[in-house]
Amino acid sequence: MPESLEHLRRCSVAVDLGAARTRVYVKNSGLVVDEPSVAAVNTRTGALIAVGELAERMTGRTPQHIRVCRPVSGGTVVDIDMAQRMLRHLIGDKLRRAWRRKPTLRIAACTPHDSEPLTQRAAVETLTALGARRVELANTLVCAAVGAGLPVERPEATMMVVCGASTTQVAVLSLGSIVAAETIPVGGHSIDHAVAEYLRGKHELVMPHPTTRPLDLILDVAHGSGEPAEVHGRDVATGLARSVVVDRENIRRAIGTPLTAVLDGIRAVLRQCPPDLVADLSDRGIMLAGGSALLPGLDTMLSQGTGMPAHTAERPDTCAVRGLGAMLEGKVRPLHLDPLAG
Repeated sequence: MPESLEHLRRCSVAVDLGAARTRVYVKNSGLVVDEPSVAAVNTRTGALIAVGELAERMTGRTPQHIRVCRPVSGGTVVDIDMAQRMLRHLIGDKLRRAWRRKPTLRIAACTPHDSEPLTQRAAVETLTALGARRVELANTLVCAAVGAGLPVERPEATMMVVCGASTTQVAVLSLGSIVAAETIPVGGHSIDHAVAEYLRGKHELVMPHPTTRPLDLILDVAHGSGEPAEVHGRDVATGLARSVVVDRENIRRAIGTPLTAVLDGIRAVLRQCPPDLVADLSDRGIMLAGGSALLPGLDTMLSQGTGMPAHTAERPDTCAVRGLGAMLEGKVRPLHLDPLAG
């Protein structure tokens, strides 16, 4: 793991292996891969049929001999072999051949805060198979803060909330290091599940796969819309297609449980911080990043629950990999910055 930015600057490639999407950033070229972390496999032959967007579209629509899997869960590689096969197809032959010509290729990877040694080892083994001679691991929270443009190197408090598909990571940073942090096992998938359970229990409607979730329509709190929304699904009793009209306020109440867990995590982090840093946050507020930060009105709900302003970063879904890319390209001040130190 890197002891300073100098170690990261020796890397040529930055990788963010997320539960929802995989992103690859190449130094001096920018973001070259941004695809869902999904693979479709033929269980009879073991052949890889599709990866990325195409594999995600297959979810819930395949015959029995085709399995759609996600080799990454909560930022942890749970199936190393499948993750390696998925990455090989995502980066393409042209990029892979270019990497092979670099005998000293180094790759940097985003890693969840307080990740276990086995988690870090799985990430290293996955990327080593792509031709990397060395893999540097960087804390996702620090990378996201840099990507969001926060002044992490200053002696001032900045709060980062990375809303992922499986987990939500919360941290307060100062002087380039993490002062206090928490990882909450709640993410976009938890919100999807809460909405699906509400619709099944209240309206006897089974929703399609979460990739087609109607949350953008239902949870339009940002514009203060209180009008009912029409949702399409399958009737539990008859199995036929059916549409129901749901009240947005009831849906917001249904997702109250996962959101409460996130609020509790933010409060727990604040309790661990010195009073001076908490005072900084009362004005600066919370910065949201991660794919689930795009949920309409999430910033409003967190602001109401914490009493602090909440802002969504520009392009929040790619903040972590862009922040790591900025470290690779030397766009961050040469401060002793141990990304995995908490």
